[in-house]
Amino acid sequence: MAEARVKARTARGESVFAERFGVFAECLLTGVWIGVASLGVVTWPAAFAAGARHLRRRIAHEGGGLREFVADFRVAVRRGWLVGLAGWAVAAAVRVDVQAAQAGIPGGPLVGAIGLFALIGGVVALLRAAASWTPDADWRALLAGAGRRAVLDPAGSFLIIGGLAVVAASAWFAAPLAVPVLGAVAAAAVAVEERYRHR
Repeated sequence: MAEARVKARTARGESVFAERFGVFAECLLTGVWIGVASLGVVTWPAAFAAGARHLRRRIAHEGGGLREFVADFRVAVRRGWLVGLAGWAVAAAVRVDVQAAQAGIPGGPLVGAIGLFALIGGVVALLRAAASWTPDADWRALLAGAGRRAVLDPAGSFLIIGGLAVVAASAWFAAPLAVPVLGAVAAAAVAVEERYRHR
């Protein structure tokens, strides 16, 4: 597969640098698309799924653009909005746990820490599920498989956590920078899933 890509690049006269820079630029553009599609608040899982599918097409040198992203988003959001709603409910529950920990309730710090780790694990599983989404996939099955992979592949999960940390740092530095970096997180999730699949 890698050999075929090198031959295709050589046939097109495209350097390794040009291809990698093109993928990086595509990640930033995809991050903007993901950010806009996530404005519906509960639509962020579908937005990441459509973005990840777009990046998989780009890496495989298949056609694709904004039109295909929008088509994928429409399919993903049909059931994906429920996943987004559940994610926000979990985040609200964790916020209550953290507030309990700060209020000095006995056992609060332990409950707050467990809740925070569960939230991070849930986000990682959701991003891994979104990275392997296809139009005929069932979100429930995707999430179950992604949860198992998140536990069985801790190195990959930490890579995704690192991507989320970059988004947080970008938002802290300059809020608008966080939007294009969302594409890098989607690309990291796609790379982690591909790595796991090849193992």
